[in-house]
Amino acid sequence: MSISSLFKLVTPAPLTEKMQSRDACIYMYRAMDLMGWIPPKDGLARYIYLIWTCVPFLCATFSLNLCFLLSYIMDYHNYSTGQFITSLPVSINAVGSSVKATILFIYLWRLRETELLFDKLDHQRTSDHDREKIHQLVATCNKIMLVFISVYGTYVSGTFIAYALSGRPPWSIYNPFFNWRDSILTLWIQSTVEYILMSFAGMHNLLSDTYGVVFLLIFRKHAELLKDHVNRLRTDTTKTEQQNYEDLISCISEHRLIVGCCSWMRPIISATILVQFLLIGVILGLTLINIFFFSNFWRGLSSFTYLIAVLMETFPFCYICNLLIEDSDDLSRAIFESNWIDADQEYKSALIYFMLNAQKPIIFLAGGVLPITVRTNLQVAKFAFSIITVVRQTNLVEKFQ
Repeated sequence: MSISSLFKLVTPAPLTEKMQSRDACIYMYRAMDLMGWIPPKDGLARYIYLIWTCVPFLCATFSLNLCFLLSYIMDYHNYSTGQFITSLPVSINAVGSSVKATILFIYLWRLRETELLFDKLDHQRTSDHDREKIHQLVATCNKIMLVFISVYGTYVSGTFIAYALSGRPPWSIYNPFFNWRDSILTLWIQSTVEYILMSFAGMHNLLSDTYGVVFLLIFRKHAELLKDHVNRLRTDTTKTEQQNYEDLISCISEHRLIVGCCSWMRPIISATILVQFLLIGVILGLTLINIFFFSNFWRGLSSFTYLIAVLMETFPFCYICNLLIEDSDDLSRAIFESNWIDADQEYKSALIYFMLNAQKPIIFLAGGVLPITVRTNLQVAKFAFSIITVVRQTNLVEKFQ
């Protein structure tokens, strides 16, 4: 596979090529395939692949969390304050990442079912205008996937290099087999093992953080196209009232499919975002303390990259949820402002039904309780400043330095 073909999907394809909404998930599914989440349907290759499926889960979900715990119990006296503050938020996030990745893996079939609804929506995207929008969507989603990979990969690789070159393993994970302090070779072996474990954890975190962004962007694009269709209702003077009525019914069908897509995704989103909301305040607080008080330039740069990665775990998704709520308002307004004044009673009755359903905003709830919005994200992130305030008022920095 050439470099040009590898990055082919980050630019909109010409209309001579057929692109579907599910193509927006190609880079995401490639990452899942790399992690062993999409086995072949049958044959010997399936069983060999399933063995590989277990490797990242054992490394990122079991071994990494166990080693972090053992390092705090068995090797705590060897930690410097900077090492401990660097390691702690990562270990907390590793637990959350394990839970989120497991939830997503279990519910992966829901993503596939949602894609079947995408296919039904795509069947109604026949005009060049609609197809161009879908092509732009595919490029945008795959480009976003590469941005997430770059940020998460930069943190893992940057931390590995910064700490290894300074003579310490990047995350100081417990190793029962040898002491990394014995030689330069053991230091690099320890650092490399930690890098591999953290790479698996980073990929799990990446997948559980990007699936929602990608799928909600697809929802929004179809909502945008639906609004365009509503704006064109009864504007073609060559159509009969029956044809106009059929166009309206088609719009109602599109709306049902979009709502159905959201319903399929709601259980996964509810669980994974709840986990992140519960942890983000503590993780941000500890990371900021590390940056402000315990880092040199290179370690601080690594921690800052980690801070950006943590913010990317929730903020983009919450922002898109806000936009999706606004899309519901825009759609109901477009329905009301459409050309219906001189329509017959059957058309008006269907339009009223459509508008009443469109007025119900598409809202996702974390754990079925917290609305997933930017406001909620900011509220849970404020806990980070509470942690910093406590540290300042109790002079913990001076005591640990």
